[in-house]
Amino acid sequence: MNEYKIKAHAKINLGLDVIRRRPDGYHEVKMIMQSIGLCDELTLEKAPAGITLTTDHPELSCGEDNLIYKAAKLMLDTYHISGGIRIHLQKKIPIAAGMAGGSTDAAAAMKGISRLFDLEVPLEQLMKLGMTIGADVPYCILGGTALAEGIGEKLTPLTPAPDFYILVAKPGISVSTKYVYEHLDAAGIARHPDIDGMVLSIESGSLQGILDRMGNVLETVTIPAHPEIDSLKRRIRELGAVNSLMSGSGPTVFGVFLSEQAAEFACEQLRSEKLAKQVFLTTPT
Repeated sequence: MNEYKIKAHAKINLGLDVIRRRPDGYHEVKMIMQSIGLCDELTLEKAPAGITLTTDHPELSCGEDNLIYKAAKLMLDTYHISGGIRIHLQKKIPIAAGMAGGSTDAAAAMKGISRLFDLEVPLEQLMKLGMTIGADVPYCILGGTALAEGIGEKLTPLTPAPDFYILVAKPGISVSTKYVYEHLDAAGIARHPDIDGMVLSIESGSLQGILDRMGNVLETVTIPAHPEIDSLKRRIRELGAVNSLMSGSGPTVFGVFLSEQAAEFACEQLRSEKLAKQVFLTTPT
């Protein structure tokens, strides 16, 4: 095999809680992660030497600071791969959106290189290696529905979430994850989402139980800085979503719909109103 294509799925947080700020400066979290159908695609091809990265997205760097490049170098060095690799990224996941776009691309690169070079690296080993690139990379390697704890690296796979439709909307702003966590008063959070209850709801297949417990404590920082996020959440609910939430550190908002028809109507309406720069309709995967 000289070429391999792999999809890199975005994620949303059905629930995101921050337990405390640790002495080392990192935040201890408790989150329900869910991968969705919205995805990028990577094409990996063996090359004589070096790492070459290209993309169809003009805003993205293709240099050594790109997480895909870092993932490729990590794999080539760790497993002493002779030769090099060319990687092309087709980008669809919004950038700086709270959807782990960079992390999932890095995860896909690691899995793709393992497959392309017949390394057969166990998933657990890839996840441990991915942690050196970023806290979300191990989850992106795992995918599906999972409970994430610690700084995001302690993962417990869960029963797949019940089926529903997801409207994803990113306003025309970008949010720094670093800024959000630096300005979060972890000790002063007044209301924590019931993550344990959500886990039980997922395991029992109760979609209503999941919807009732959706929450993201990072909204306490991001929404005051960008009130349009709250306006977008409210509008998505007005258009028929049973609940809406900011994903990750934002600014992306997603709404949960029970019927495809209602979700399609809301998607078309939101696009026509131009309240968000990018709007997608997808499902859990």
